[in-house]
Amino acid sequence: MQQATDRALEVIGPERCGYRQALETQQRLRRRCAASGGRENFLMLLEHPPVITIGRSGLAGEVLADRKTLRERGVEVLETNRGGRVTFHGPGQLVAYPIVDLTARGRDLHRYLRELEGWLLRLLESYGIGAGLNPPYTGVWVGGRKIASIGIAVRHWVAYHGAALNVTTDLEFFRLIVPCGLPGVRVTSMQEVLGRPPDLAEVARRAARLFCEDFGFADVPQSRQSERVRAG
Repeated sequence: MQQATDRALEVIGPERCGYRQALETQQRLRRRCAASGGRENFLMLLEHPPVITIGRSGLAGEVLADRKTLRERGVEVLETNRGGRVTFHGPGQLVAYPIVDLTARGRDLHRYLRELEGWLLRLLESYGIGAGLNPPYTGVWVGGRKIASIGIAVRHWVAYHGAALNVTTDLEFFRLIVPCGLPGVRVTSMQEVLGRPPDLAEVARRAARLFCEDFGFADVPQSRQSERVRAG
């Protein structure tokens, strides 16, 4: 694995924050990464309040619940500019937003998606979970059930958005949508597979370490309770 010599990665989180706020921070960090010529890269590790997001390929009809049900469950619905269709984010889910320069990775989107999948596979393997892929669909699966979704956006060859891994997520929320536009797909979590609830903060720390290894970054200290997510 080629090691970066002039590219740094700053790990932000883990912490909980709203989806809109996270997107605003991603946009700011994306501009910063681009302005640095790819020398500054970031990995945001977050947990969102309940929210359904509709990606660029998503359809409003893939949100199955009516407004009353969504309101009662405390779920917001937002359109977003990531790739992919409809997904759910919420407590117990680790959402990872790498803001990274793809010029250093050959400007190859397919390669980057496969690398994200490989990173998640390694993370799950470190917990003894044998996960795999399900071509042609993007994401990570365990025994025919989807455990992690991936949806990215790229501007000026800086990638943002990223991946969502179900750690201790309440899987009932996925009944409110057609997950990733796949009718009948079954969703699982690390807790369901392991039979115990992993600590989300520890999963985040392990995810950060493996990301640094897999993507050739030197490990750097995490931000303090991520003041940078909250900063304007």
